[in-house]
Amino acid sequence: MFESLALQALLGGVLIGIGAALLLAFNGRIAGISEILYSLLFNPLKHPDSNWRMAFLIGLVGGGYFMLPVEFSLRQGYSPILLVISGLTVGIGTRIGSGCTSGHGVCGIGLMSRRSMVATITLMVTGIITTTILRNFIG
Repeated sequence: MFESLALQALLGGVLIGIGAALLLAFNGRIAGISEILYSLLFNPLKHPDSNWRMAFLIGLVGGGYFMLPVEFSLRQGYSPILLVISGLTVGIGTRIGSGCTSGHGVCGIGLMSRRSMVATITLMVTGIITTTILRNFIG
């Protein structure tokens, strides 16, 4: 089972890298998913090139669903309000940090951006600390 999940994760990472590289090569754009989604939701008139943004997001979700079918279920036992607040917090964080893990972690580090390296390290350290606190002290 682990080998299968590890191979799926590896293939998923390769596909994300290929997609990011193709977007940069053909459109000259960084594959920052939060910015792509934000532009579609909040600035559709400012970005007349919404077609490629929509196609990229559909391909991202659809490709993951059809290429790497994995069974999953929604988180149970959590307050819907807490889940909404968590999602909004992540969204606000990506705006404050000028990007998300795809923009900074996949593309920025690949382009040797110091700012992206700092952002990715900060994200990882914060995630490790948060997970450790939640698992060991809050339950």
